[in-house]
Amino acid sequence: MNTRVATAERSTLTLPTLGLRQGQTELKQFLRSREQVVFTLAFPVLMVVIFGSIFTGELLSSGVKFSQYVVTGMIAASLLTTCFQVLAIQIPIERDRGVLKRFRGTPMPRTVYFLGKILMILVIAVAETIILLAVAMPLVGVSLPTTAADWLTFVWVSLLGITACTLCGIAFSSVARTGRSAPAVVTPVALVLQFISGVFFVFTQLPTWMQQFAALFPLKWMCQGMRSVFLPDAFATQEPTGSWELGKVALVLGAWCVGGLMLCLTTFRWTTKRDG
Repeated sequence: MNTRVATAERSTLTLPTLGLRQGQTELKQFLRSREQVVFTLAFPVLMVVIFGSIFTGELLSSGVKFSQYVVTGMIAASLLTTCFQVLAIQIPIERDRGVLKRFRGTPMPRTVYFLGKILMILVIAVAETIILLAVAMPLVGVSLPTTAADWLTFVWVSLLGITACTLCGIAFSSVARTGRSAPAVVTPVALVLQFISGVFFVFTQLPTWMQQFAALFPLKWMCQGMRSVFLPDAFATQEPTGSWELGKVALVLGAWCVGGLMLCLTTFRWTTKRDG
């Protein structure tokens, strides 16, 4: 009787409502995993504290400290960690445990599963960015955007970056053969992208071939967009082309959103290979 009532109740709920409930469930499950919470939320803050404590007076250009440069990169890198790394590890584990197989066997629309993941990612990304800025502002002197244009840039770079990384994370979740191997497959990819995309090093000081390779991926452009928001306009001369290239940032991130969606549609698997 209870099952029939629950089924009838689900049938009267709209897709956004179902997605909201699924998102609440996903968020609760994430918060119960202390290790995942600590790594996702604390690691970027820890890196900012380390760099802010070591490179206290090292100036790059236009009065910009190296620690301030790193903070802008860590904001973008934290979005990559939250959206790409978390999903690319979490989904294979759920696939291995049969969670996806059971979900597909319910009357629930499959879209609800992804809406739940997206809502979870958005909440975590917003919380992580707030925590990161709250630590960075007094520690390294990073200031919040002061103009409407900068706030608008911050919003669209964040949204495009979150969308691209989320879709890529869902698509990349099919690469790991098992849930146990997922961290070993995903973590090195995320770390390499951070090292070559101008998060820990000044991008123009990297080898040219490395800059060209990093430009193929969204993190480099997310970092560049964040620098345009939080660093002085004069620092744009330190970029490879001497400008922020915000139009190109939007174009590349938008292309990755489209490409990531296509990869999701063609590669995502609800069951493991042994399940068929």
